[in-house]
Amino acid sequence: MPLITIVEIKARCTQAQRVRDYLRSHGADIRGIDHQTDTYFQVPHGRLKLREGRIENALIYYERTNQESAKQSNVLLTRTQPDSALKAQLTQALGVLVVVKKQREIAFIDNVKFHIDNVEGLGHFVEIEAIDREGALSQEQLLAQCQSFQNALGIQPHDLVAKSYSDLLLAQAKRA
Repeated sequence: MPLITIVEIKARCTQAQRVRDYLRSHGADIRGIDHQTDTYFQVPHGRLKLREGRIENALIYYERTNQESAKQSNVLLTRTQPDSALKAQLTQALGVLVVVKKQREIAFIDNVKFHIDNVEGLGHFVEIEAIDREGALSQEQLLAQCQSFQNALGIQPHDLVAKSYSDLLLAQAKRA
């Protein structure tokens, strides 16, 4: 299972149509709208989640720091089948930390993946992920791709979000 390097940004999104229009006008490969449930499990380090959707289904382990600017993730991804017994096994073995439910629009321009997300309990976001699956791109190249699209989409520094959806939901639950 090869390690995937991703440099990404996450930002609050008040102009989803602007993002959609940009993607269409720049020839993006629009994959569609996925209704995803990400179940995060309790692990001693990093993050482990099972993603269940109509388009994407995977067990994903990743390590990433929380910072508002572009951040690097090191990801191990295993494709899974919908409705497998994996969720029950992981829940029994590790326990569930938090569940994130979202509607996600997915598109690609070359190796860069775009998400327009509506996350239950959190609101609207856009994510830009510059992905290197073969070890052919440097962190600087991935960062430059992210920043270029951030600028093209008009994402301002004050819109950037440091934490994952899981962290945001956990913090919200602590405040409640």
